[in-house]
Amino acid sequence: MSAHDLAAAAWKKSSRSNGNGGSNCVEVAVLDTAVAVRDSKNPTGSPLFFNPSAWVAFIDSAKGGEFDLAS
Repeated sequence: MSAHDLAAAAWKKSSRSNGNGGSNCVEVAVLDTAVAVRDSKNPTGSPLFFNPSAWVAFIDSAKGGEFDLAS
């Protein structure tokens, strides 16, 4: 994707982000044909891009506890 595609991107950070300057956070932007994810500490760095169905599968897995750490 070109930089032009990201020019109007609305980046969002989790509401659970603890507000300590953005450390250890990612930001997500939903684009027309992809979902972009970037490190909030490096907003000018290269984001990762996912197709919408892969992003939905990831979110569903996270909500379902698939990535929870063992107690």
